[in-house]
Amino acid sequence: MSHPIVYSKIPHVAVPSACTLGEGALWDHRTGTLLWVDIKNPGVWRYNPDTGEHQRIQAPEPVGFVVLTSDPETVVAGFKSGLARFDLKTGQSTPIVSPEPEQPGNRINDGHVGPDGAIYFGTMHDAETAPTGAFWRWDGKELTRFHEGIIVTNGPASSPDGRTLYATDTTRGIIYAFDFNQGRLGEPRVFVRFEQGWGHPDGMTVDHRGHVWVCHWGGSRITRFTPEGRAEMIIPVPTAQVTNCVFGGPDLTTLYITTASVGHDPHTDPMAGHLYVVETGTHGFQANIFEG
Repeated sequence: MSHPIVYSKIPHVAVPSACTLGEGALWDHRTGTLLWVDIKNPGVWRYNPDTGEHQRIQAPEPVGFVVLTSDPETVVAGFKSGLARFDLKTGQSTPIVSPEPEQPGNRINDGHVGPDGAIYFGTMHDAETAPTGAFWRWDGKELTRFHEGIIVTNGPASSPDGRTLYATDTTRGIIYAFDFNQGRLGEPRVFVRFEQGWGHPDGMTVDHRGHVWVCHWGGSRITRFTPEGRAEMIIPVPTAQVTNCVFGGPDLTTLYITTASVGHDPHTDPMAGHLYVVETGTHGFQANIFEG
């Protein structure tokens, strides 16, 4: 049984977004803005902490994540139907590739750009009952599957030295680590197995020291794990379904946290679905840009 310390600062609401299923937090260091998605009420949100301005761009279908491209006004989005370029100004999308056209009950969930410049992402069973999900890699030319048989995928995320890729089997409560070498992944090994009462592991981010910050779906917190997988610190979050987090701000010391309101009574959990923020005293690293 782990006995992590409890962080002294409590996250507060940055944007009262009331997302049905907020996810995919992403900091764009070039524009100083935060991007995130609402999967179930399909849209991409953008927030400028300096001005307080925020906007929601309607998405054409459920969207699990976005990643940066060389154009700050264009992202690659993980839509239910597949990867597509998505224009943040016009809301227009251009399909790129569909990983599982034979699985209409699946959708893309979470993803990021790895240290090799490829997009790593997961698919999942939308009804969350069948193990039809998998993890994929797209480098702009080739689409490859590297782990499968999962109901709900989350992550992936990469270590700062580029040697480890983390990916989550949310339903089983396991975070896997893959040794990473120039786009080739080793066999999965268990990095963290969630304990009883923790909820389920959801989205995550990694700081400059290689600590993995994991959101707890149904657990009202984020846990920071050491690179060896030991629970070191808990950040309480004032809502139950904590979905994703990322370091942002000019020094990348500010942790932005997405949450979900799906299935929750607004009278018993009125803080659900908002974007939260807390200063951490440590820092992350810049998001990679997809050039493919």
